[in-house]
Amino acid sequence: MRDLPGWAARLRAERRERLWTQRDMAKHLAEAADARTRDRFPERESLVRMIKDWEAGRHQPKDPYRVLYSRAFDISEDELFGNPRLPQGRTPAEILHALLREPDPFTPSAGRKGRRLGESTVEDLAARVHGVRLADDVIAGKDLIRPAFRELDAAVRTYRHSTYTEAVGRSLLAIIGEFAQIAGWVASDAGEHDKAARTYRLGIRAAHEAGDRTLESNLIGSLAYQVTNVGDPHEGTELARAAVEVAGPSAPARARALAWDRLAWAHTRAGRAQEAIHALGAAEAALADHGGEDEPGYLYWVDANELQIMEARAYTELRRPLRAVPLLTEVLSRYDATHTREVALYLSWLAVALADANEPEEAACTAARLLDLSADVASDRTARRVAIVLERLKPYRDVPQVRELLVSAPSSSRSTS
Repeated sequence: MRDLPGWAARLRAERRERLWTQRDMAKHLAEAADARTRDRFPERESLVRMIKDWEAGRHQPKDPYRVLYSRAFDISEDELFGNPRLPQGRTPAEILHALLREPDPFTPSAGRKGRRLGESTVEDLAARVHGVRLADDVIAGKDLIRPAFRELDAAVRTYRHSTYTEAVGRSLLAIIGEFAQIAGWVASDAGEHDKAARTYRLGIRAAHEAGDRTLESNLIGSLAYQVTNVGDPHEGTELARAAVEVAGPSAPARARALAWDRLAWAHTRAGRAQEAIHALGAAEAALADHGGEDEPGYLYWVDANELQIMEARAYTELRRPLRAVPLLTEVLSRYDATHTREVALYLSWLAVALADANEPEEAACTAARLLDLSADVASDRTARRVAIVLERLKPYRDVPQVRELLVSAPSSSRSTS
């Protein structure tokens, strides 16, 4: 699949932010036209087909449609149709070289005399890593970190001290990569960010040695997400671009969507709105290709809901709350309530968006739900978001609901440090 042009991604994203169908878009384009232009307009069905072609990137709108899009969205032509300039930085190849230049941690131990392993061992380890992954859906990082790393360490020992065929060895390395990805994620959620970064790098090396580019992309993207959140977003962007490059056009649809989604977040945190919207559109286009193809089990959670959540988070971060609030409200209305940490995190974004939309009472109500849910969640990620929400509400402390919330919030939640 070819990459979606930036302008096409923006046209699709802007329409979707307003919850317009393509027929709605045709109606708004017609309404934006003056009488003379409207007289020359095609029939509504023809215009809808043109909109589909534009959003698919098959060809770019020409005048007068560029002007009409600008009027309908109240966005300049340059922002809609311009080509954003990416800052110069390291290439994906340079990023990958830097990640792989550390000593190989998977050299088998000298004089291995362990039992010879077969596919049954690989299947058992695959089931165990998936079990840790499912546990992460309902157990927070500080409660899961020890068992997750115990499983990762055991997998590395198995690889180094046992004997096996070359094919089984590659499968074991891929399993180590999967353990490293989920263990790194758990460590990050527990606030052990250095440990998470080291673990992701271990996994990247394992996936590379196994020749598994889809897994390698997932691990690089996980590291990019970590760096974006707690380090330098520009470095996070470099890593995320490398993840997209490593995945390539032949990776499973959900793997490509995930890589683009992480690039969108890195651009968002770096303050590059146009690039973020482009990446969000590319993620959506990639996911649209999903249709029952063979794919790794670790992609099970990548779906339209997750992309919509990232879209809403991006618009919250970019201070566009009128676009973020409807998206978050819709997703939260149907999200699995047993995933307490995720629900709490999404409520935190909704609370911030409501505050930015000058709705402090609603923001305080949402924040109160957030505090209730997060009270027993052993997650550093959630604790940080709670602190950010309370900080964002402080300018509204004269509003009774906000004042009551700030007074009742635990003192440990009141600092973003």
